[in-house]
Amino acid sequence: MKKWAFVSDFDGTISKKDFYHLVLEKYFNEGKALFKQWKAGDMKDIDFLRTVFTSIHQDETQIIEDIHSIEIDDHVPSFIRKVQAHGGDFYILSAGTDYYIKHILKQHGIEDVRVYSNEGYYKEKNVHMNIDPEHPHYSNRYGIDKSKVIIELKEQYKTIYFAGDSEPDRHAAKVADVNFAIKALQKILEESRTPFIDVNDFHDIDHYMTGQGILT
Repeated sequence: MKKWAFVSDFDGTISKKDFYHLVLEKYFNEGKALFKQWKAGDMKDIDFLRTVFTSIHQDETQIIEDIHSIEIDDHVPSFIRKVQAHGGDFYILSAGTDYYIKHILKQHGIEDVRVYSNEGYYKEKNVHMNIDPEHPHYSNRYGIDKSKVIIELKEQYKTIYFAGDSEPDRHAAKVADVNFAIKALQKILEESRTPFIDVNDFHDIDHYMTGQGILT
C-alpha cells in the first residue's frame, strides 16, 4: 500500500471559475433561469451541465481558446510537483468533464495527474458527456460519485488528502482522511459535522502540509 495521495476538485478549487459559468456568460445567457432552477434543486447537476455544454455552438478551436482563458490558482503547478517529489500521487476528481480539464492541464504543463471525471468530447460545435450507468463510479445526480472514487483510492493509499469548494465535494469529504475546504464547502462540512481545515487556496494548503512535515 502506498503512503499518501492528494485528491482535488477542479472547478472553483484548482480553477478560479467554473467552466459552466464561462459558457453561461459567453454563449448561453438564457441559461441563467436554468441555473436558478438547478440551484433550487429542481434539476440534477448532470442534466444542468449537459444542457449548458450543448449550448455553446462554436468550433472546437474557439472552445479550446475559451478553456485556455480560465485562470487557475497560480500555486497549483508547483504544488503538484511538490506532492509528487515527496512521494505522493496527485489526482483530480471532478463532477464536470475531463474534456476541458485535460486541455488546461496540458496548457500549464501539468503531467502525471490522473483525472476522474465525466468523459467529455467535442461533437457538432458542442461539448458532450458520455455517462455510463454501469460504470462503478456512476452517480444518478452528478454522473460521477466522488465518494466511490475516494473509497477505491483508499484501498491503495494509507492517507487521502482532499480539497474541494462546493456541494458535490461533501460526499468525497465524508470518506477522505484529511479535508481542505474552500469557499462554500466550509459551511457545508460544518453543518454536516465533517472535520475540515479551512483554506483560501493552495498556498494555504501547502503551508499547512509543510507545517505538518508532509511537505518540506
